[in-house]
Amino acid sequence: MAYSAEISRTSPTAILFLLDQSASMQDPFGGAKQKGDAAPSKARVLADTVNKLLQNLILRCAKEDGVRDYFHVGVVGYGQRVQPVVRPAAEYGVTDTLIPISHLADRPLRMEHRVKEVADGSGGTTKRRVQTPVWFDPEAKNGTPMCQALDLAAQSVRDWIDLHPHNYPPIVLNVTDGEATDGDPLRYAQQLRSYATDDGEVLLFNIHLSESEEAAVEFPDAIAEVPPDEHARLLYQMSSTLPFSMRAAAEQEGYRVTLDTRGFVFNADPAALVRFLEIGTRPSTLR
Repeated sequence: MAYSAEISRTSPTAILFLLDQSASMQDPFGGAKQKGDAAPSKARVLADTVNKLLQNLILRCAKEDGVRDYFHVGVVGYGQRVQPVVRPAAEYGVTDTLIPISHLADRPLRMEHRVKEVADGSGGTTKRRVQTPVWFDPEAKNGTPMCQALDLAAQSVRDWIDLHPHNYPPIVLNVTDGEATDGDPLRYAQQLRSYATDDGEVLLFNIHLSESEEAAVEFPDAIAEVPPDEHARLLYQMSSTLPFSMRAAAEQEGYRVTLDTRGFVFNADPAALVRFLEIGTRPSTLR
């Protein structure tokens, strides 16, 4: 069965995030407003969410003997520039977009003290200051060179596959709030998805962010479920169908899924963004 290769230290998989950092990411995130507070920007929510997800991926790989390299991870921002935005990538060179996760664990940009709600042992919660690793900061400038980002992703996963031809295929998660300003991204997406290991083609999932507070469209299995919006339907067409392990994870979260369910969310609010990224980075059981 495709997408069933074991993930281990000797057979890792790759996870690559493509993050829209265009000027419109300065706009407030729909549904994120707190009572009496201004809504955070889409750039801020996205940076906080992906930094937290990187920390969670590291914790999944942490064993008694240290952080095991089950994943090779990369984060590419596209806005004013198209380039890796985590420090280890700069240290290893721009061509090393995908980095063993143990190197990422050792090299956060900085540690921050943040307030977190934790269980108080009596059925309630209490606030506690905790140290939180940060690998990159929010940015929002210029246009949306999505085609360039997808092209860089294609080069990166192709090089990675050459070195790992039998492994679980790379997962690419593209998060954007607008349409590409540098051409038609569909053909770049199709090129990216055409690369494959023996276990299956590269998986490309897309998340559209919004200022709207309308309900998100999550994990559709037919284009008729997507709003009659040219940009929304283009992102749907760009997205891969979910493999079995991710369909199972989505079902556990209460989603209705079929064999045709695609890794796509339109008009995501912060909660939908978190749910999607958690499901999209759960490829298989780690060994």
